Parts: sequence; structure tokens; C-alpha cells
Amino acid sequence: MLLVLAFVVAYAWPVLDPRLDQDLRTFLTALSWGVWVAFAVDLAIRLFLAEERKTYAAQHWYDVALVVLPILRPLRLLRLLALLRILDRSAASNFAGRVLVYAASVAVMAVGLGGLAVLDAEQDAAGANLTSFGDAVWWACTTVTTVGYGDRFPVTFEGRAVAVVLMVVGIGLVGSVTASLASWMLARIEEERRTGRDRESS
Repeated sequence: MLLVLAFVVAYAWPVLDPRLDQDLRTFLTALSWGVWVAFAVDLAIRLFLAEERKTYAAQHWYDVALVVLPILRPLRLLRLLALLRILDRSAASNFAGRVLVYAASVAVMAVGLGGLAVLDAEQDAAGANLTSFGDAVWWACTTVTTVGYGDRFPVTFEGRAVAVVLMVVGIGLVGSVTASLASWMLARIEEERRTGRDRESS
């Protein structure tokens, strides 16, 4: 988690401050790639220790993709989703409560990290209209909620790749919230039926 936080700082600072001192920018770039190397070594060690390497790699395909595919380099920020393990311990014990905690946490992280990633891809592109963090966050909000007003949009391939990820996350969030609400309603109905049967039997 400390490596992840270090990467967030090293990645976000130059994106949010384009006029950053060149020496500091070079240091942050080196730090970012250093964290990437640490993630790659971590994955290599886990693959080496796994009994079934192909099965392990298939089950952890996201780790493999985030290390191997250069285009997904900014998406290493999604390793922050490990924080959901901590949230799971403090969330409600029922399924619906956990899903709502997950959905809210993922939505906040997706908007923040998605806005940062798309700003990194777009701010220096020709004809770009996502040139400030505020615009990028607004775009991320409308994309992850599947509203898509169209007033802001990415023009680069990398920006559109981030958009696709946010769309998938948004659709998954809507499905998860719908499922949790349906589960909660069915649980309440079953509880009321059980209470009614108990009263009749008494």
C-alpha cells in the first residue's frame, strides 16, 4: 500500500502541475517506474511460487495486464482497490450493506483516478477539451454514471481506453446496486413471511 501511495503521488503531481521543476519531474518519473518494477517483481515471485502458474496467471489476469501492457500503465492506480478489503471489515454484515459500501468506494475512486488518467492522456493533445482536472472529474462523473452529456470527451486513444474502463465500471456499479437492493427486498419479504408464520403457529 505504501508503494501504491508513492506511485499515486509520483504519477499525479506532474499531471496536476505541468509547470513542475524538471529535476523534480525526473525524480517522480524514476519513482513511478521504480514502483512499476516492484509490482513486476512481486508478480514474478508469485508466479514462481504458484504450483499452477498458468492457472494463477489466468485468475490474476488484471495483475498480468497491468504489468505487461504499457497502455494500461496509468491504471496501476486501480491497485488502490485493495482498500476494499479494509472497508469489508467495517461494512455491514449483510450482502446488501457490503455491496453498497463497495459501490460507493469504487465510484469515488473511479471518478478520481479516471479523471487523473484521462487528464494525463488529454491535456497536451491537439483539439483536446479535457485540459483541467475539474473538467476531467466532471467528465469522469458523467461517464461512470453512464449519463454521458457529451460536453467533454476524450480525443486520444489512451483517453478513450480510460473511457471504456469507466463505462464498464459504471455498468457494473449499476448492476451491483440493483442486485443488492433486490436482495435486500427479498430478504425483508422472507423475514415478514417468517414472522407471519411464527404468529400463526403461536
